[in-house]
Amino acid sequence: MLRQNDPREINPQGNGLLKGIAVDPVIFGFHENQLKVLIIEHTNTGLYALPGGYIQENEDVDEAAERILTMRTGLSDVYLEQFHIFGKYNRTDPEVVKKILIGQGFTPTDDHWSLKRFISVGYYALVDYTKTRLTTDLTTGSCDWYDFDAVPPLIFDHQLIIDKALTTLRHNLDQMLIGFNLLPPIFTMVELHTLYETVLGKKLLPPNFQRKMLSLGILERIEKKKTGKAHKSPYLYRFKPSE
Repeated sequence: MLRQNDPREINPQGNGLLKGIAVDPVIFGFHENQLKVLIIEHTNTGLYALPGGYIQENEDVDEAAERILTMRTGLSDVYLEQFHIFGKYNRTDPEVVKKILIGQGFTPTDDHWSLKRFISVGYYALVDYTKTRLTTDLTTGSCDWYDFDAVPPLIFDHQLIIDKALTTLRHNLDQMLIGFNLLPPIFTMVELHTLYETVLGKKLLPPNFQRKMLSLGILERIEKKKTGKAHKSPYLYRFKPSE
């Protein structure tokens, strides 16, 4: 949403910004077998949303998503995937936008650019949330991780965006894990199995899971085993480098 320290955003015409389009990254947090989502609360409103933002005229859409993610989490070089465009005619509500702006101490004119129709470009990322340094600004009273079953009601269609992001992530998980770097460079099949169960939200039979993963051709087994009792030491694996 609007940042009063950015003259382009409070300008009535939004000079320097692309009008009618925003970026809404869904940032999933993963650590110690927990999956969470990053949610912000708009200042003085009690309204919750994804940590989105606007696109500058001189930047790519992907660059805008990366900038917003870095601003909120302190992380760079994070794998981001564009997954959907959200463009229903009535997906936003000018009265809600006004309430958010008033909460920041800024009252827009009725023809302010931010009150018009917006479409949103959805991205998802999956990060180790213990490595993040969450940041708030004038637009946000809070920026926190929430369990999936405890996400507060969100503005506009942001819950739909989260649901669509998670569905897309689950469908593409086999190939996406390499880019997310959520596991150490060398890991056991048990560690990989636990990660899958966490993201997919369901139990997977270990023998079937191992057969599937080995059949995908994305893993290579390391000759040495993990330190432990000789007859129980598990094999170590790593992802094959992308070609």
